[in-house]
Amino acid sequence: MSNSPHQSRFAPAKLSAFPVFMRVEDREVVIVGGGDEALAKARLLVQSAATIRIIAARPTRELEAFAKEGSATIAREAYRAGHVEGAVLVFAATGDEALDRRVVADARRAGIAANAVDRPELCDFFTPALVNRAPVAVAIGTEGAGPVLAQMIRARIDRMLPPSLGRLAELAAGYREAAERLLPKGAARRTFWKAFFGGAAARAVEAGDLDAAGEAADVLLAARGKAAGHVALVGAGPGSEDLITLRAHRLLMEADTIVHDALVPEAVIALGRRDAERIAAGKRKGCHSKSQDEINALLVKLARDGKRVVRLKSGDPLVFGRAGEEMAALRAAGVSYEVVPGVTSAFAAAADFELPLTLRGVSSSLVLTTGHDLKGASLPDWARLAIDGATVAVYMGRSNAAEVASRLADAGLSPDTAVAIVENASLPGRRLLHGTLADLPALADRTELTGPVMTLIGDAVAGANFAHSRPLAAARPAKAAPQFERTLP
Repeated sequence: MSNSPHQSRFAPAKLSAFPVFMRVEDREVVIVGGGDEALAKARLLVQSAATIRIIAARPTRELEAFAKEGSATIAREAYRAGHVEGAVLVFAATGDEALDRRVVADARRAGIAANAVDRPELCDFFTPALVNRAPVAVAIGTEGAGPVLAQMIRARIDRMLPPSLGRLAELAAGYREAAERLLPKGAARRTFWKAFFGGAAARAVEAGDLDAAGEAADVLLAARGKAAGHVALVGAGPGSEDLITLRAHRLLMEADTIVHDALVPEAVIALGRRDAERIAAGKRKGCHSKSQDEINALLVKLARDGKRVVRLKSGDPLVFGRAGEEMAALRAAGVSYEVVPGVTSAFAAAADFELPLTLRGVSSSLVLTTGHDLKGASLPDWARLAIDGATVAVYMGRSNAAEVASRLADAGLSPDTAVAIVENASLPGRRLLHGTLADLPALADRTELTGPVMTLIGDAVAGANFAHSRPLAAARPAKAAPQFERTLP
């Protein structure tokens, strides 16, 4: 068979260094060197149960302090070949190429694998970037070609794995024998372990309740791996997919079903598993595809069917997200649930405008409200706070902007009070407008604003950066002028 250029181009690359996990508990690892390179390797190795011995005639103060903590011992003497005897691994970290070569040669003669720091051509093995969730470990290596790349990958994986994963793995080890004894090999065991690592036991470990975790594992084992469903009410943030929390991302990756509102962008929904069922719940002005009662019933049914459900809501689920009704329905049905907060739109809008929501000596309180609160015959209690200097964040307030302005002005708020408006907060195509309370009625005429609008009102708003916003009261051109719109990536 010919080996054409096309075949070699697309053939899978072969590793020149095969990754393994070596037992080092109660075994000695020798580091030769007394500077920063030696200290870096010692800090990496202290995450293991190895005994660390450092050979350094003149160790730095930082290295000595590290050793005094009980993490390592230091032999303060010049290196000689006998120093590597009995070690399981050797690191040459002297910064002197000739001496590093000598250390590696001595280790190889003794049959010990050696690593020379920053000298990949001398290395028998490479130290990985490590994600430590002992006893779970993820090691990332680039065969010495790109340590910075390895660290970048490590950071991404580190964010994905919950800190409690190691404790969960330790709990799982205690159930391995029982699972093998009580559950037939194959699908039943896989179902059990999938539910164990993604269900009630895992949630209890993450909450720090190991007793509850054990009880949940016992129930799961008795049920032969058939797990009860669970609903997570998750805040999707204001729109940008990189503003969701790490926990929200993990839950999306684990969800069997994602029930999402219309305001949640596709980029956020796409962070979930590709094979997850997606159900649009609507909940947008003028296009409600499901009533709230229907959504409540759907969440209960999915959970009773054993599904792991993410109820994905724009912003924070507890801020105008009707989460209270859904939690009440889930409680009444005996369905387990949790709430994962998100960045609410008021905070994203303030960040877009670089404005302080509270400002010492100007505003010490914040009101989150909707324009509908000002439609009644009497002013709500928070209106007095606005008069006293609170910053007011009005959600979805474009259509009733005139009424909001009128009622606040009637209550005594100065018509010169600063106003900032953001459409599609946090997204690349966001639009920013600024003005005063007297200008606010003009917002209702801004029909080009088709995305969600957040209005911020108060004296603290005057501290915003208006360099990239347009005047609210200016005559609207036939076509929006992009040079005045803030469309940062």
